[in-house]
Amino acid sequence: MKEAEFQERAQELVEVGRILAARGWMPATSGNLSARLADGGLAITVSGRPKGRLTVADIVRLDAEGRPLDGRRPSAETALHLAIYRRYPHVQAVLHPHSPAAILASRLFREQVVLTDHELLKVLDGIHTHAERVVVPIFPNDQDTERLARRVDAYIERHGDIHAYILAGHGLYTFGRSVEAALHQVEALEFMFDCEIRLYGASPR
Repeated sequence: MKEAEFQERAQELVEVGRILAARGWMPATSGNLSARLADGGLAITVSGRPKGRLTVADIVRLDAEGRPLDGRRPSAETALHLAIYRRYPHVQAVLHPHSPAAILASRLFREQVVLTDHELLKVLDGIHTHAERVVVPIFPNDQDTERLARRVDAYIERHGDIHAYILAGHGLYTFGRSVEAALHQVEALEFMFDCEIRLYGASPR
């Protein structure tokens, strides 16, 4: 059962990688994708592979502490995935594309993107009306991912739960109750970021 579950989650990540890469949101070898397994471990993309050409062999299995179980090197940003899973027990998938809209939004808005009066807000977990106010914080990029994970966690402690965050000049992190739900959140957030950017007379295209 464990192997069958891993294969299923891995195949879902492969498919999401193809979808996001086809949209230009995971260029070159950028981004990373993961899913939680029933035993607390993770399935996560291996480091340095183009996400549009993934196979199941490009998905690494980790234990609950983030240690690879097959000797291969997982994404360099594994610590950021682990921090989200530890913070939110209901989360089953974390997706990190490097999309133009998220990156441009980080340059325009600097500290946070505030989303309200968007119908697509209702795609986000727990949001039931367009009138909600959702804040997507923006953090300075940092090559020390352990330190960055602590910064994100400290922000959540101070400000409350979040649906996503952006690393400035880098990309978006969001997460959901399944791989599919997390993908829907990426799509909704990217659309809303694009709308907000256009209000400021800029375009990621």
